[in-house]
Parts: sequence; structure tokens; C-alpha cells
Amino acid sequence: MDTAALERFEAGRNRLASLAYRLLGSAADAEDAVQDTFLRWQAADPDHIAAPEAWLTKVVTNLCLDRLRSAQARHERAAGDRLPEPLLEGDPMLGPADTVEQRETVSLAVLTLMERLAPVERAAYVLREAFSYRHAEIAAILDISESASQQHVHRARRRIAAGRRGGEVDPASARRVVEEFLAAAASGRTERLVAMLTADATAVSDGYGLAKRLLRYTTPERIASLVRAGLTPTPAKRRLAGGSPALHIAPVNGSPSVLAVVDDRVVGIVVLDVRDGKVASLYGIATRDRLTRLDARWRHRAPDAPAVTAW
Repeated sequence: MDTAALERFEAGRNRLASLAYRLLGSAADAEDAVQDTFLRWQAADPDHIAAPEAWLTKVVTNLCLDRLRSAQARHERAAGDRLPEPLLEGDPMLGPADTVEQRETVSLAVLTLMERLAPVERAAYVLREAFSYRHAEIAAILDISESASQQHVHRARRRIAAGRRGGEVDPASARRVVEEFLAAAASGRTERLVAMLTADATAVSDGYGLAKRLLRYTTPERIASLVRAGLTPTPAKRRLAGGSPALHIAPVNGSPSVLAVVDDRVVGIVVLDVRDGKVASLYGIATRDRLTRLDARWRHRAPDAPAVTAW
């Protein structure tokens, strides 16, 4: 491959990765899809590809669709045994974030809802909402009709809107809500936590990475008890974490989040969706392989002072 062809691919690598991440919900799988796309680009003759960006987009999208349609992926989605991989603010894999729609497509809440969509619906929705492709372009990428593209996007929007609980909130307000939430958890008074949750709040946890299936909670009282128990330090929890974590507040996938950090290593996170000054949903992730990329990027940033110095 000549230098020009290589540079052309590298110029679009981050865009391809952010597309693949939105489709697969996994940074590791997205990186694999981009690498496979590169191998196909390398094997092709770029001089005979009239529109390189469209060609690369079509290849990576179809590689992701193959992964979503695989037996393993179908089993994972049916079982609901994993959450999307979280990414720290500033990660180039988060991709475009100029519009509300673009930011929402990478939120943990919407990535989780997209797991319920058929693969082609998910692809059409992401291409339209996150990358502003026209329906004619989506149709060409997915080998469907333009009217089918419109139908897929319409259905996806409706299903995601029906399940969406949180909303966009400015960073300063979001941080205040998280600080108040941590203070309520530390107070030992469950009723304070209940008061900070919306009536329809939900919580999903991977059980510190030890549970075989995701743990789901659907009432403010149960969620408050879960949070209170989870944020109460014990010797067993400190052994599991490898020490006494500091708790930092930082944006993850565009949402305010609490990161538990031991010796500059992220050992767990809780991502919060905020609505009208209250917490509408929580996602707790401590499975090691779901935090690999976030942890690596955390080590290369200068974080704010921890909200809780030692848990």
C-alpha cells in the first residue's frame, strides 16, 4: 500500500472507530472491526474506489452487522449479560458530539436501548442520528431501499424515545447532582437517597464483575438500598478493589459518573442519568475487561481532586 492510501485510511480511522463503537457497544470489538476494514482496504485497489469514505463506511458497517447477527452476539443480547463499554470524556472513539442527537447516540442509556433494536435498525439509526447520512446514502450502505431506511430510523427513534429516562444536563448542574447523591449515600439515611431518585428510576449493575447476569432494580427504595450498601466500605470490598478507593466525579459517555480509583487504576464506575435535578438511572460497571480502555485513558489525564479521598 502506498503512503497516500495509508494516510487516507488513517485520516478516517477515528470516524470509523466511533461508528463501530456505536454499533457494537464495545471499544475492543470496534477496534477489531476497524482493523478488519483496514485489511480489506489494503487488499483493494484504492485507485479504483471512486468514493473512499463511502466504501470504508460500508465495509465497517457490514462487518459490525455480521458481528451483531452472530450466534454469540444474539445470545449476549437476549441474555442481557453485559453493559456497553464505558468511555471517558475526550476519547476519540466517542466521535461527533456537535448536536444533541450525536451526543445521545453515545450515552450509556441509549447504547443500552440500542441493544434491543434489530441490527439493521441500529445501523440505520446510528448512520442517520450520529453521522447525518441521508436516507439514500444509508440505503446504499445497507443494501436496502430508501423507504426502508426511513422506516428503520423511524422505528428506532420511537423505541429509544419510549425507553429514554434521563436527558441532557449541563456539566456543572450534573456535577452538583452527583455530589449531592454521594453526600446522601454517605449520610446513612436511605430516605435522602430515595428523595434524589425519580419515581421511575432504574439501576443496572454487573455485581462488581462477579455476577453471571446483570442485576436490575426498578424502585427508588430498592435502588437507594443498593447504593447505600454499595457505597458502605467493608474490608471485603476493599480487598476486592485492591485497596481503599478514592471517588472521582468525571463525565463518561457524556453523563456524570463516579469513578472508584485505587493507585491510579479505575476499579469501578457508576454512570448516572439525570433528569430535572434527580437521578433517573444508574449503571454500575466493575467488570475488568469493560474498563480497560477507560482505565488506560484515566492514567493519562490530570483528574480533579477526588470527591471522596478514601472510601
